[in-house]
Amino acid sequence: MFQFFETLSPVWQAFFACMFTFLITSLGSSIVFMCKKINQTVLDGMLGLAAGIMIAASFFSLISPAIDMANILNMPAALIVTISFLLGGLILFIGDNIYSYCIKREEKEENNKLKRTIMLIFSITMHNIPEGMAIGVAFGSLVYGLDGVTLLSALSLAIGIGIQNFPEGSAISLPMLRDGHSRIKSFTFGALSGIVEPISGVIGALLVLKIRVILPILLALAAGAMIYVVVEEIIPESQLNKNKDLMAITTIIGFCIMMFLDVALG
Repeated sequence: MFQFFETLSPVWQAFFACMFTFLITSLGSSIVFMCKKINQTVLDGMLGLAAGIMIAASFFSLISPAIDMANILNMPAALIVTISFLLGGLILFIGDNIYSYCIKREEKEENNKLKRTIMLIFSITMHNIPEGMAIGVAFGSLVYGLDGVTLLSALSLAIGIGIQNFPEGSAISLPMLRDGHSRIKSFTFGALSGIVEPISGVIGALLVLKIRVILPILLALAAGAMIYVVVEEIIPESQLNKNKDLMAITTIIGFCIMMFLDVALG
């Protein structure tokens, strides 16, 4: 199976990797069928693990290759990577604040559950776009043979994003179920929130393949977006657990997993 995957084009690799993350989102949404009570510590531990993997992947698979490619293209690497990284985080910062503002306004209308549900789905769906782009950029950049950019590192990035997609799927389906929607409807909308990842993943891979000069920009942009997601949402969410030290350890373990795979096998 792995050998077959290696023979695929980067676009198809990105597509199938993002389909994996989409399926994990669907699995998270399906929790409405599985049990009434969820072990929150397990979910929070998965978030911490994903945070560590994504932090390491942001450097090994995105930032470091962005610097290398900028140097190869005789671009001012320090300036390009720094600005692009900041821009990636700024885009999500602006988007998060807009969506958070809209959600808060809707929450004031106690009888308008439908609009609140729509805003929740919209915000998480938009949140998934840069994650798919990050995967697409990682696979698309494989054709350039950059140091640190390997199939294994790209797959590790997809796995890290997939892990943190599990609670994202449940973050839609469970509130919908609580608000009185059927289990099937709650699952469907939660799962569909992740469908944008395969689409944005393919777009990210195509952009990298067609326009080489934007590769370092997209790599650093994706890294900034990912770090923002980790710092703003994933780590704080995991730290709500009463076992804060355990959650911190899972984050470190996630980072070590990604670092070991990249250094030892990449």
